[in-house]
Amino acid sequence: MKKNEPQGMSAAPARFKVGDRVQVKNMPNMFYTRTQNYVRGAVGTIAALTYQDLIPEDEAFNYDGRLEQYYIVRFRQKDLWEEYPFENDTLQTESPDRWLEPVNH
Repeated sequence: MKKNEPQGMSAAPARFKVGDRVQVKNMPNMFYTRTQNYVRGAVGTIAALTYQDLIPEDEAFNYDGRLEQYYIVRFRQKDLWEEYPFENDTLQTESPDRWLEPVNH
């Protein structure tokens, strides 16, 4: 258990596994988030499950927050920036569960 993790709290089981395709939701900022603007709306692939932590917005306002699963998501850079010159380069970034939705195609 992390030092700042509330006693007895646990996140729901991970919704995604390595290899799942996901789309980052395009939600507004509510003061603080760990999800970068440039990946919003983009489709990527789960590269790793990392850890469970407090929801950033809850933590920023010092609420007794809920825990959620965090993932490393891999994106093709060409999918993030159309003018990017190379087809196979990728970028990985961390994203919390509630910013992700499954892609079924």
